Amino acid sequence: MGNYCVNGASSEQVTFKWSIDNFRALLDKGNGWTNSTVFEIMDHRWLLKLNPMDRNSSGEECVSLSLQLSRPPVEHSTIVEATFRIFIYDYYTVNCEFSFECCFLGKTYGRHSFQRGSISSGKSCMIPLATLKNSYGFILNDSCVFGVEFIEVITTKAKVASEALLVQNTSSVNKGKTYTWQIQELFAVENPCNSPEFERGGYKWSICLKKYGNHISLDLQMINDLPKDSGILVKFTLSIKDNEGCNHMKATGRGQFSDDARGWGWQKFVLMENLKGSSNDHLITTQCCIEAEIAVIGSSKMNN
Repeated sequence: MGNYCVNGASSEQVTFKWSIDNFRALLDKGNGWTNSTVFEIMDHRWLLKLNPMDRNSSGEECVSLSLQLSRPPVEHSTIVEATFRIFIYDYYTVNCEFSFECCFLGKTYGRHSFQRGSISSGKSCMIPLATLKNSYGFILNDSCVFGVEFIEVITTKAKVASEALLVQNTSSVNKGKTYTWQIQELFAVENPCNSPEFERGGYKWSICLKKYGNHISLDLQMINDLPKDSGILVKFTLSIKDNEGCNHMKATGRGQFSDDARGWGWQKFVLMENLKGSSNDHLITTQCCIEAEIAVIGSSKMNN
């Protein structure tokens, strides 16, 4: 195998060529990735990867190529935006370069945002193996030359938002306090319908009841305005009970409330038919109560 870089019109190298001798012996190795040497172009270190016996989505045998940063950027916020062309040399067309994407179809140039979680471009080039073998110019004297030409490489800093969430120890969390909302005519209430405001855990709340298709929807809504970029983590339970308190349906969840997320709950809390029927021992009259048990279990702060 041989590796060499080629300069463009300026003194800066923009093209890397990868010559593979005894190419059919590599084909005999079967499925698996082979890496080129690491090369430096446009202030970054790269490598090409080749799989001689890959398969495309149709099951056709292909030679796949991928461009990769040799190592992830040091900082999580660094993004390397690269526009490039992966190609194969055609010896019989005056060393003409032919670029391929998506099995010879589609765009000529590839583009990828290289970063810590994505240092590979994926399968940027897939050449059908039958085309490669049957061509007159792609393999000469059992030698094949692949390469990559860089059109543009731009390094940027991503705007990263981070959050610090502090969850209180179970021993230090006060037991949730319950609020009860009495409803006289459940199936005649306005849609949506909100409970009176109430205070629990040092914050003001309201329960929102909606009819969502053939379901009852229940949400817990925070009334307070919180400081900018802050939030509270709340464990809450919403219940629908009959007047005797014997039959009920309930759901428990955890939600992080903030100025941008004031409500959490269940869009399909219960089927209305499950509330109307008397045979299933649920709510046998239209009179009921809705309870909310609320415990503040943590706080958060966004850092932009």
